[in-house]
Amino acid sequence: MTPTLSAKARAFWLSFSIVWLLDFVTKRLAEHYLWTSPPVRVLGDFLRFSLGHNPHGAMGMSFGSASRIVFSVLAVVMLALLWNFYRQSPQGDRVRAAALGLVSGGALGNLVDRWRSPLGVVDFIDIGIGQLRFWTFNVADTALTCGGIVLAVVLFKERPK
Repeated sequence: MTPTLSAKARAFWLSFSIVWLLDFVTKRLAEHYLWTSPPVRVLGDFLRFSLGHNPHGAMGMSFGSASRIVFSVLAVVMLALLWNFYRQSPQGDRVRAAALGLVSGGALGNLVDRWRSPLGVVDFIDIGIGQLRFWTFNVADTALTCGGIVLAVVLFKERPK
């Protein structure tokens, strides 16, 4: 008899796996194809692919020369907390599980980059207009943000009135 995964487990592992794999593949493609090229326009000047490495945290947060270690430790702690939160989630809560999978997959994707290279996390998605540009980011960052928003909405909806 083959064991079957619960709906919660399927939602978590599917979102986690897709994010981690998509993040890993896109970062390797960015490193391979963008390292010598000027920004590649995808949607005119609004969306471009431009290779960058971020040795710090989101939006340039920094702990100086300790950034790599501090952000790695924070990511491992967060992954442990997210796993515990997933395990304690109600069995049928697929939306929460998928959101936790998005956040966990994104956290692992950026953690792997920190361990792979002292240059830091690979970023390549560049959004803006003219000189007004947002911080360059990646698939993991997108998943962390979207998963975090979905998780916040789920938790807000279930809080006591």
